[in-house]
Amino acid sequence: MPRLTLESPLGRFSLFEEDDALAALDWGGKRASGEPTRLLLRAKRQLELYFAGRLTEFDLPLAPRGSDFERRVWRLMTEIPYGETRSYGELAAALDAAPRAVGQACARNPLPILIPCHRVLAAGGALGGYSGGTGIETKRWLLVLEGALLV
Repeated sequence: MPRLTLESPLGRFSLFEEDDALAALDWGGKRASGEPTRLLLRAKRQLELYFAGRLTEFDLPLAPRGSDFERRVWRLMTEIPYGETRSYGELAAALDAAPRAVGQACARNPLPILIPCHRVLAAGGALGGYSGGTGIETKRWLLVLEGALLV
């Protein structure tokens, strides 16, 4: 599986490609060897622009592996606009599911940032959890970058 590792303001992570789509973003990845694919280079460029505050929407083929329910949750998360948030309860209502199940799908998101689980908050606007990077601090940083959370 082709892989590209990059440094970001949030630390090092690796992107993985499978069947001409991005399949995973793994925090703290080891350096990749070999030549990166065109898709991985395109993803790197879009992420660099995103971190610089110059890109608000990714245009990349994504193919996360998960259950049917998880993929439905992830698809719905990609519809949350840059700079906005939704609650676990709001997503659950849209999917006719329990908020806890939505939270579990968020925690299993294999493509954090690209599938913006950081835009999903707990009831009352509490940050809730985040499984990527350094956890809640990474989520806070992403929300501040997007203007969805004021410092």
